Amino acid sequence: MGILAALIIGAIAGWLAGKIVHGAGFGLVGNIVVGIIGALVASWVLPQLHIGLATGTVGAIVDATIGAVIVLVILSLIKRV
Repeated sequence: MGILAALIIGAIAGWLAGKIVHGAGFGLVGNIVVGIIGALVASWVLPQLHIGLATGTVGAIVDATIGAVIVLVILSLIKRV
């Protein structure tokens, strides 16, 4: 996957995760970073749980969004402490 595609998918996933986890968004650049980190988290967590979702661009966005939601929840819990 190219760098530009990873940034676009990360941006979309971070934005979606920010909408799902209310009040945990970090702005455009922060959401891109959270989306990319979420994609990395999801690429490790989902196979460990034997979860296989759609393939292709839509599957990458769904996977990255799930990972970004996980990352945002963890970050919001850390911010509370």
